[in-house]
Amino acid sequence: MTGTLQAAVVTVLVAIGLFFLVVGTVGLVRLPDVYNRMHATSKATTLGAASIFLGGFAYFGPQGAGLVSLVGIVFLFLTAPTGAHMISRAAQRMGVDFDGDVTWPGGLGVDDPTGDGSEEGTDPEPGSGD
Repeated sequence: MTGTLQAAVVTVLVAIGLFFLVVGTVGLVRLPDVYNRMHATSKATTLGAASIFLGGFAYFGPQGAGLVSLVGIVFLFLTAPTGAHMISRAAQRMGVDFDGDVTWPGGLGVDDPTGDGSEEGTDPEPGSGD
């Protein structure tokens, strides 16, 4: 890449990354419960950090630090959804409720330790059918 084009691409990627990181931060501060906050931060910050990593790749090229940037993107896309899922499951198991009248979906085969299994049509212990 030429110097001016490379600088423009890096600047645009970093600006996009900063935009998504700011959106994720605003979502963390403004949204009402852990589930909404987790969604805002995991989605927006993943896009923001990946964009900044791509800016690093565009600046450094495919060797050295540029390769580390690509590995960082792969690591980010593998760990961020897993971490968000674990936070969600931990909050569910601790009994953290949704904001408003939203409820967990019920039914057979749903691992909901917060329910007592007394809903009609559910089996409290799957596989223990009579």
